[in-house]
Amino acid sequence: MTGPLATTPCTLPLVEVRVTEFDLACMPATGAVFDRLLALHPAQVVVDLSGCRHIDAAAIGLLLDVHRRLARADGVLTVRDPNPRIRRILHAARLDQILPVVDTAPSSPPGTPPGGQELSRTQPTLVAHGRASVKVAH
Repeated sequence: MTGPLATTPCTLPLVEVRVTEFDLACMPATGAVFDRLLALHPAQVVVDLSGCRHIDAAAIGLLLDVHRRLARADGVLTVRDPNPRIRRILHAARLDQILPVVDTAPSSPPGTPPGGQELSRTQPTLVAHGRASVKVAH
């Protein structure tokens, strides 16, 4: 007998990922990074595209897959700081109607949530910084 699917509670409040190359050539490696990231059960994943110059259909498909997997666990995927060209591509693909696409206010200090709101002082803030590079053989 099977019951409703048990969801794993989120174990991390926020994971931020900076993507600089996001096309078919790097999908295997990028997909593997997202698989590892989702295994951490984050409540929110922010994909920073500020350093990305191009996005293609394979990348949009991966974003949709990550969005679906997060949504099943009550998580949220947000795309941050796409350049105007990528923003138009996301709009044409209607991805901006499925998940939040946000810009960081240039005057916001690090650690300030979008909209300039102060972080709550009643709860400790967990901040983690890291860098991962993905090498793609051409």
